[in-house]
This record gives sequence, structure tokens and C-alpha cells, in this order.
Amino acid sequence: MPRTRPDGRKTQIVIVGGGAGGLELVRKLASHYDAQDFDIILVDRNTSHIWKPLLHEVAAGSLDANLDEVGYRAHAFRWGYRYFDGALESIDRDAQQIVIAPIMDEDGSEVIGRHRIRYDYLVLAVGSVSNDFGTPGVKEHCLSLESRKDADRFRRKLLNQCLRVSRQMTLDPASDAFARVAIVGGGATGVELAAELYSAATALGYYGLEVFDEKRLQVTLIEAGPRILPALPDKLAASATAELEALGVRVLAGTKVTAATEAGIETAGGEMIPADIKVWAAGVKGADFLAHIGGLETTRNNQLVVHPTLQTSRDDRVFAIGDCAHFVPEEGGKPIPPRAQAAHQMATTAYRNIRAMIEGRDLKPFIYKDNGSLVSLARYTTVGSLMGNLVGGRMAIEGRLARFVYVSLYRMHLFAIHGWIKGMSLLVIGHVNQVVRPKLKLH
Repeated sequence: MPRTRPDGRKTQIVIVGGGAGGLELVRKLASHYDAQDFDIILVDRNTSHIWKPLLHEVAAGSLDANLDEVGYRAHAFRWGYRYFDGALESIDRDAQQIVIAPIMDEDGSEVIGRHRIRYDYLVLAVGSVSNDFGTPGVKEHCLSLESRKDADRFRRKLLNQCLRVSRQMTLDPASDAFARVAIVGGGATGVELAAELYSAATALGYYGLEVFDEKRLQVTLIEAGPRILPALPDKLAASATAELEALGVRVLAGTKVTAATEAGIETAGGEMIPADIKVWAAGVKGADFLAHIGGLETTRNNQLVVHPTLQTSRDDRVFAIGDCAHFVPEEGGKPIPPRAQAAHQMATTAYRNIRAMIEGRDLKPFIYKDNGSLVSLARYTTVGSLMGNLVGGRMAIEGRLARFVYVSLYRMHLFAIHGWIKGMSLLVIGHVNQVVRPKLKLH
């Protein structure tokens, strides 16, 4: 194994993006390679990581992100890699350098100017962003749940609206004021958020909003497809629909959205769905800055085209994993779906293949194992299917077993980024916090 480059400098491996795949990968690399010979670098525009499937709980206030987020600087110190705060702007493949955009202070002053970081091996794991499909008004009037910042913003807006309703009801008990939320997209994010909102609304009365309850919450879930949760079998999707409607959610399947306005959501059928808060969760794509970045091949949705080894199609030293990677396992097949389990599996393959490149061994192809899909309906229930590759996704599970498996996915993520000892410690602390901490985060 080469200890240094021919010019005497360390071999430098740069990972851009500290999401589920990127953070797992950087931890694996840093724990394997000696810092005296290898420089492992993580670049991310945020200073901390939170598991994306938890963002709906942060948005509803059911989860305090301060307790579950991972600070990159502390994590880097623990595992022996370097962390750079910054956003990727471009890639200079000839010089084998990435260009980091200037970092600006809150008042607009420049903290760090545009700069470059060299790499011997580069991994892009920058995730995805919401795809509004060009729908008028979405960018101006809808929120998304792509980051903790988005989730915090949603929670503040929700609490403010609940306070308005509570105040109106105090002044006029006969008031017909409601907190109205419209969610566009009947996938896992939209369904989980809708259920979590009712769970949070039930508890608001115990935290200063004495005259507010879930009856004053109106949630509409809008899906363009024939049913919600297209990744799940029909029976489970129907079960989830029934559960949501029992909570009070208005589920509109087969309903295309034509525009978003300040007043609400307009549908192709001519209905205006009034909403104080509008959330867009109808699809994802690669970030706009990825379009042909560094001359790399990208799809129409700005995803980086990769070989079975997860190397980008035009540069073997540049890998892509997670939602930003476009990989079709077989000719005529479907691309790997943008799921946390896919990012986790890709991180493992990228780790092994980077090691193989450094050691002069053959690289192995990425083989996606569909472990099924699970959707949590807050404290009410969980539905899903397991072992999709083995039984065609028809092993349906619901209730406590599904909830146990759902929670186990997060536990495995903790172990992957922290190791077993700290991961177990965090689980114990999490159980304690469930007892001693407030049920809702209201600030």
C-alpha cells in the first residue's frame, strides 16, 4: 500500500456530503487508514448531521434535534479525519481539486473566501433536493424537509399558527379558526409528517395551549398517483390510508397539483385547498449545481451517472453514492431508489472499492439488496414490507413488529457512524431522555 504520493504528500480522500452515506463512509475510511499517511476530509455546508428519516419528527416537535444530531467537528476529532465547513461549487478534474464557495457570515460579510481542496480520490454524497417539477408557486410558497433548518422553520410556523388559533379561541370560543396544513406528496415523508402532526397536536394542550387540540388541526395529504405509498403493497397502502383518515387527515389520491399560492394549493380539478402551511414532498432530484459539474455525466434530474463500481462514468477517481448517484443495476431496469438503506449499502461498497484502488486490487460491483420499506405513523402504528429481494416485497408487517424494525434501522445507523460502544451508550441516553425530557420541543 503506498504510504504517500510521489511528491511526498499524503494520499488525500475527500468526501463531500455528511449525510447517511457520506458520514458512514468517512468514519470507515478514517478508522482504517493511518492519519500519518492518509488525509481523510469531509466537506459539508452544515456543521452537524441528523438522520434524514427523522426530520418529520423534528418538524412536528416530537424530536429535539439537539439531542440526536452529530456535530462534524467532534465526530472528526473522535475518528481522526478533518472537517471543512463549506459548499461544493465546482470540480477541477484536471488539477484534481474541488472548489469550495465563499463562506458568508449572517451579516453578509465574508468569513472564508473561495478556496480549493486537492484530492486523490473524491466521493460525492451530497444527497438530493425537492423536485417541484416546475409547478408554479412552489418555490415561493411551499416548505420542504431536506435539512434540519427546514424542519426547524416548519416547526416555528406550525407553533405560531397554533398560537394564533389558540388565542382566537380564547377570545371567541365559537371561533372556527384552524391550523391548516397541506402536504403534497404521498410518499414516506408526506405520510409520516401527516401522522406525526396529529401526535404532536394532541400534546400541545399540556404545554401552554390550553384551548388547542387535534380537532383544530386540519391536514390534507395530496398525491398525484392512484394511491399513497407506492413503494408498499396495495394492502399496506390501504391500511395506512385508513389509519390517516381515522386521525382526521384528508387523503386525496389521484389529485394533480397545478399551482401553490399564498392562500393554498390549486388542483387540476379546480379545487383550492386552503392552507396556512404548505409542504412539498412530491419527489427528489439532484441539486442544480450538480448539472454537468466538472464535466461529469449527469441525468436530466442532475444525478451523477455511475458504473457498477460506483465510479462516475467519466472519471474513475470520482465516486458518487446515495441520492445524488444514478445507477441502474441491469439494462432496462429501474434506478436504485433514493433511500437511506441504499446510501448505507453504497457507502460500504465505495469504502471497499477505494481500498481496492489504493491497494491495486480489482473493484467489486455494487449489488443493491432491497430490505423493504417501512413507514411510521407516529405513535399510532407502523406499516411496511421486508426483504423485498427475497419475497418480492410481499412480506407485509404492521403494528409492533414493524415499529421495532423501524426503530432498529436508526439504531444500525448509530452503530455505523459511532461504533458499537458509543452507539449503545446513545441508545441508553435516548431512553432516559424519553422519560425526563418534555414530549414536545416548543422553541
